[in-house]
Amino acid sequence: MDKDHALEEMMGKLGDFGRYQCFQFILHILAAMTAGMHMLSLVTVAAVPEHRCALQDGDTNFFTPPNSTILLLNNQTNKAESCRMYVNDTIVECESWVYNTKYYTSSRAIEWDFVCSRRWMGASAQTAYMFGVVVGSLVLGRMCDKFGRKTVFVAAGVLQLVFGAAVAFTTEYYTFVVVRFLYGIFGSGSYIAGFVLTMELVGPSKRTICGVTFQIMFAVGIMLLAAWGYLIDNRFYLQIVYALHAVILLPHWFLMDESPRWLWAQGRARESVAIVEKALKINRSIETVDTPQLVSHCKATCAKYTDEHSAGTSDLFKTPNMLKKSLIICGCWFANSVVYYGLSLNTGKLEGNPYFITFLMGVVELPSYVIIVYFLDRVGHRALISTMMLLGGISCLVVAALPHGSKSTTGIVMVGKLFISGSYSIIYKYSAELFPTVVRSSGVGLGSMCASVSGALTPLISLLDTLNPKIPTIIFGFLALLSGASTFFLPETVGRNLPQSLEDGEKFGVGDTCFTNCSGKRMSEASIDLPETMIPLETIEKN
Repeated sequence: MDKDHALEEMMGKLGDFGRYQCFQFILHILAAMTAGMHMLSLVTVAAVPEHRCALQDGDTNFFTPPNSTILLLNNQTNKAESCRMYVNDTIVECESWVYNTKYYTSSRAIEWDFVCSRRWMGASAQTAYMFGVVVGSLVLGRMCDKFGRKTVFVAAGVLQLVFGAAVAFTTEYYTFVVVRFLYGIFGSGSYIAGFVLTMELVGPSKRTICGVTFQIMFAVGIMLLAAWGYLIDNRFYLQIVYALHAVILLPHWFLMDESPRWLWAQGRARESVAIVEKALKINRSIETVDTPQLVSHCKATCAKYTDEHSAGTSDLFKTPNMLKKSLIICGCWFANSVVYYGLSLNTGKLEGNPYFITFLMGVVELPSYVIIVYFLDRVGHRALISTMMLLGGISCLVVAALPHGSKSTTGIVMVGKLFISGSYSIIYKYSAELFPTVVRSSGVGLGSMCASVSGALTPLISLLDTLNPKIPTIIFGFLALLSGASTFFLPETVGRNLPQSLEDGEKFGVGDTCFTNCSGKRMSEASIDLPETMIPLETIEKN
């Protein structure tokens, strides 16, 4: 019995989802709720209300301008232009603005005028956060593999609280951008660590619903974002409330356990076995583990894994099959993120109550997760993610063809959000299953980095609407279509045990594409010669 065979047999005794896994999983998913809130906090904290040019000193009422004859009307909307007006029969750019305070009376956009020629300021603030997430994905993903998932989870939670509160106190724009960048580094750190912890703890049959539940909690974070925004009409206190949600992650240091798989991969077999023994007791299982034998097996085979303990992101690109999978997965992360945040960050441009629309943006994700839970283990990751990305891309192109700002546009945007949120939820679990244990956090971190890069570019892409309102949506649509088609070349992972070593990762899914077998599941379970370390658990138990 080799080292990884022993690990799979030991983990198999826990069952797929007992009382212990359930408790740990509840702790893990709280990080998804806070991540959703932090990621989109500018939607409410820096909301841009409807606005027009300020005509003179004392012009404060949006609906009753002192001299409407100098307002420049937009021929399409029959409303006053928000950036230009007449001065001495000449069209000039506005220098100050009056805001519609029907929904917002306090926001960073109102304080610093994130409108017209200053729109880049709001976009840059969101871009700074997302570039922080890029750095966090790289650094924290690597730290998860080096120092442990639990350590990074709790440390990121502490720093979410610190920088989330600090950003509320900043009074100067460029300081605000810098603090937003630091806020972004740790805003998703606990999410990444928590997701990997869950994927390494639960059994194969429960990974789908657990992965989807992470996305449900992210959507809950968006709904809470909208609810708090509706209740608290003060950008300072609102940001403080968002930051305080990170407090719920701090007790995890005492309640949450490290990943037994990670401990085992580090050669710390005794600690790994101790956690499994604790879990067996909580699960009220009659199974037992032979601690001395498992520890001796691990120590006897640790030497050949020494080099892999230092494995990192670069190892994802050193062999052909890992390279192909890594590039396609990174493309999927990139496209999913740019479409997801492109639709989410532009809720203020849709017709209706912005709080309700933001709340609905969270609610509309829930049906897609029901679809995933029902179909994912039946049709596989590959077929479902490609279908949902293609449909999400088509929805974006339909939006581009509809009249800008119409109610039908709002409806199709919601449909597009439904599909793209579904594919986004699959990509997390899919990535975690494609990458081997020794680089799993690095792989998920790399994918998250690509998503963050595209998320950082999304506000800048949205600025292209000054040329034509349809350009950003067309870009989103074509990216989703291209990436959805590329997933045909990835292997299926349903019903497969997780690869442990780099060698396992290279062999995993060789020859398995949609073009060799679109059903994927059968081929993954029967047609491919699995490495010994990835023999299905049921086969091990029968032998």
